[in-house]
Amino acid sequence: MKKYLAATAIAFCFATAAQAEGQLNITAWAESMSPALIEKFSKANDVKVNVDSFTSNEDLLTKLQAGSSGYDVATPSHHFLRVMIDEGLLENFDAKTLKAFQNVDERWRNQWWDETQDYSIPFAYGTAGFVVNTEQYKGPTDSFKYFFEPEGDLKGKIALLGQPDEVIGAAQLYLGVPFCTEDQAEMKKVLDLLMAQKPSVAVYSSDNIASRLASGEVSAHFWWDGDSLRARAGGSPVSLAMTKEGLVGWMDSMVIPKGAANKENAIKFIEFMSEPENATEQMNYYAHSTPVKVIQEKVVYTKDKAPELYPEVPITFSRTCSPAAQDLVTRVWTQLLQ
Repeated sequence: MKKYLAATAIAFCFATAAQAEGQLNITAWAESMSPALIEKFSKANDVKVNVDSFTSNEDLLTKLQAGSSGYDVATPSHHFLRVMIDEGLLENFDAKTLKAFQNVDERWRNQWWDETQDYSIPFAYGTAGFVVNTEQYKGPTDSFKYFFEPEGDLKGKIALLGQPDEVIGAAQLYLGVPFCTEDQAEMKKVLDLLMAQKPSVAVYSSDNIASRLASGEVSAHFWWDGDSLRARAGGSPVSLAMTKEGLVGWMDSMVIPKGAANKENAIKFIEFMSEPENATEQMNYYAHSTPVKVIQEKVVYTKDKAPELYPEVPITFSRTCSPAAQDLVTRVWTQLLQ
């Protein structure tokens, strides 16, 4: 009987392992992964791929902090990636030894958010700023002044994201306040600016931005470059403002959450998505810039067709702030939304 039970237990372990080898659970920014590539990977590796989505780095961080997320791959932005590494929420899969790492543009290797390149492979990058409906607003857009201190057609017709991350950063760029400042007086300037803007804000939301702009519900919305590009390519009368103060930069990377059940499949997927052919298809789908090698002649969003992806204004990347600095950001946002 003991031998039978042992054999049954071993069989069960093998069955569980075999089942795990056929699964991959991904959480990524909403609509960021090419469905065609997901299907291609699934068929090529005989893996069932489940894709979930998140709409803010804060939500993803909360999920991973809770433990046992069930995810094998996630795509946090760079400054939250640093937090996740520091908190021990990610697997060290020695990313720099992968073939995928060799396909990463050298300027994006070993950056401060993952200096040793043990935990991540860059996936996509871009900017955040404000986008206008050009049929409703025909005024100047070369400064954040027109967004944070709206007049005329923009009064009551602007919208911000539902979380502080890049919005606070843009306000800091406009005011000349350093990212991650711990100076309460400096952050009071940010709060005062956003409070003065508030009567003109129709909504604070990260959902349904494309339809909100296209329908004319709002004339300007804080948004991301690639999303704006996709909307414009789809026929919406939208344009990303190239503000002289610059734009807020971001970089998303592929990581493996701690305790992932399907780590081998996660690594296979990261390698797969970083192959030039697949990276090209992903860029053409997502409409954001890619930090890995692509096949240039197959790239749809070239500079002449997609100026959103090739800004000529300064780009300032979000930073991972100290607890004291982050607390000031949270306090500003909380007071704003009260």
